[in-house]
Amino acid sequence: MFKKTLLVLLTFIVSISFAGLSLAAENGNKRKGKYTYRKVYESCQKRGAVETAKPKLNPDAHSQAEWTKIFKDKKFADFGCAEEWSKLSEEQLRDIYSYLHDHASDSPTPAKCN
Repeated sequence: MFKKTLLVLLTFIVSISFAGLSLAAENGNKRKGKYTYRKVYESCQKRGAVETAKPKLNPDAHSQAEWTKIFKDKKFADFGCAEEWSKLSEEQLRDIYSYLHDHASDSPTPAKCN
């Protein structure tokens, strides 16, 4: 009886751990997102499409709900550098979203500048 209970408990713990890992993977990496976001504009500047490598929008330019809507609808026109944005993978977009969302104007830690 004890072995059976222990086995069920361990199975439950392992399944919860895997569920947590999968949810964390879906959220994106905000450190990678900040790096990728900056690299998009550096690439855009090298191409001559913008004058400066500084991103047009800071994370605090929108609220968390606004960032969610922008990324859900994939409306990146305000960002400029359409060619670079179209080349980003879904993972890179998730990372950038995590960075922008987690530092939005209404977040606990808004980013005031890049």
